[in-house]
Amino acid sequence: MNLIFRKPLENIDRPQMEADVVIVGGGPAGMACALRLSQLIDEHNAKHPDALLSKENIYVLEKAREVGQHCLSGALLDPRSMRELLPGFEKEAPIDAQCHKEAVYFLTKDGKFKLPITPPPLRDHGNYVISINKFVKWLGSKVEETGITVFTGFAGSQLLYDGARVTGVRTDDKGVDKQNQPKSNFEPGYDLKAKVTILAEGTRGSLTKELITKFDLAKGCNPQTYGVGVKELWEIPSGRIAPGEVIYTMGWPLTTKEYGGAWIYGSKDNLVSLGFVTGLDYPDPRLDPQHVLQDFKQHPFIASLL
Repeated sequence: MNLIFRKPLENIDRPQMEADVVIVGGGPAGMACALRLSQLIDEHNAKHPDALLSKENIYVLEKAREVGQHCLSGALLDPRSMRELLPGFEKEAPIDAQCHKEAVYFLTKDGKFKLPITPPPLRDHGNYVISINKFVKWLGSKVEETGITVFTGFAGSQLLYDGARVTGVRTDDKGVDKQNQPKSNFEPGYDLKAKVTILAEGTRGSLTKELITKFDLAKGCNPQTYGVGVKELWEIPSGRIAPGEVIYTMGWPLTTKEYGGAWIYGSKDNLVSLGFVTGLDYPDPRLDPQHVLQDFKQHPFIASLL
């Protein structure tokens, strides 16, 4: 079977849109970028009322049909950057719990060893347990309140260039079949011509990879490492894991030939986010990150919590 990857169709008349700034990606980084840009424009306009800047031609592109729809992780939020961006954000943001207790365990097949101290990178006192989905939806509403336009359902499929300069982004074509051919409901993507294009695509963004390859941006840099995280959301009996309690594990079911580990975040209403991240450089082709999580849940210590 031949795999045909979606690419913008050639020799198609495409609608054009002029923009000042296009932000590709409506996740937490893209939304925070839009909010900060709005604040800078407000500060400029307050100081220079005779040279006002507009937000009308600032666009955020998000491939999901709804803001936050592709943001699925439970997460811990270090509030320092948000306090700088939106002082007092805690009063209205969707926060599930504040971290008050954390522990790190090394697991063997049937036992566990608790680390006597928590390594500094894993200390989460004062951080917040959040749902990325709910948090990004809230950020999106704050962006739209500023007058910046968020286009949902539009994926950036290709960067536009003028020589060695990025001049915008082309959105994906709609109504294309599996062979990358137009169907009866075909709609061409837009060419958004922007003075500034910001990529906030997340891990392994397609446009970011295109840019890195075209301009050899990875030259002289350390290679990236990747892992697959598999997550589940559990409702557990009351009293087993408190809201704001955080547990990290390492070791079993991985061996000394793989790296990775698990997290357990206690949320409100007896909900728990748990998952396992497995590094993708594992040498055993039979290893399956999905099965790793299932084995992890059957460990006596973890089973007692669930």
